[in-house]
Amino acid sequence: MMKVEHLRFTYGKGTVNECKVLDDISFEIREGEFIGLIGSSGSGKTTLIKHLNGLLKAESGTVWFQGQNIYDKKYVLSNLRKEVGLVFQYPEHQLFGRTVLSDTCFGPLNLGMTKEEAEESAKDCLELVGIDEAYYYASPFDLSGGQKRCVAIAGVLAMKPKILVMDEPAAGLDPETKHMVFDLVEKIRRERNIAIVLVSHHMEDVANYADKVLVLHEGRLALSGTPREIFSQTHFLREIGIGVPQITTATERLIQAGIGLGHPAVTIDEAEDIILQAFSIRRGGSV
Repeated sequence: MMKVEHLRFTYGKGTVNECKVLDDISFEIREGEFIGLIGSSGSGKTTLIKHLNGLLKAESGTVWFQGQNIYDKKYVLSNLRKEVGLVFQYPEHQLFGRTVLSDTCFGPLNLGMTKEEAEESAKDCLELVGIDEAYYYASPFDLSGGQKRCVAIAGVLAMKPKILVMDEPAAGLDPETKHMVFDLVEKIRRERNIAIVLVSHHMEDVANYADKVLVLHEGRLALSGTPREIFSQTHFLREIGIGVPQITTATERLIQAGIGLGHPAVTIDEAEDIILQAFSIRRGGSV
């Protein structure tokens, strides 16, 4: 659906404060794909995702969406922003509507939907994210933190995007609510076949949900691959200031202690499988 080719971007180009942020970035986003975007602070993650719906324009390189160059003079960026939804950190801070329903309708109305179309889309998305009809005419500011975040996500979904870009969607949430948000994101992808781009500092979330992981380092794409391919390179990741899932570190230590696991695990489910397998082999097939 989207192809980024040789993207470069510099803040303050030609000034004394010039700072190169992105340098020769290329990757693709496929329909229904879940991409994890990781990197240490200052690596360029947030700057990169702002290029995906045209909030920033590259100094060189191209972004293609469904075969069209978004930098073409005839390309209508408002169409792109309908198709590529962007959810920043703490999206509930962007809530402002008098009611939950009016807030969720705001984006669709501004994209040209009729009031009836906007309300239909908003109600459909509020139901999808688990907001009961009883809350539709309540103030969004009276909701819980998790509910506010779900309403903010519904407002982006109501514009019917094909790609949903999320910058730390679970930031500041307690573990139970965080788990609920990620289950919601996976449900959205499954039911709407929406591609997800997740920016996160929590490697466990990336390992559990992503199909593909992109690693940014000092504005360049340092690695690209499956979670297993990426998190197996523990030495390199730590060298550039990126952590690995805790379970990866734990199973590494078991291997160092002489437990024949074969390889470090990336998720808890995988760790359980390889530990049980290792001990069943040692005990002649019984666990």
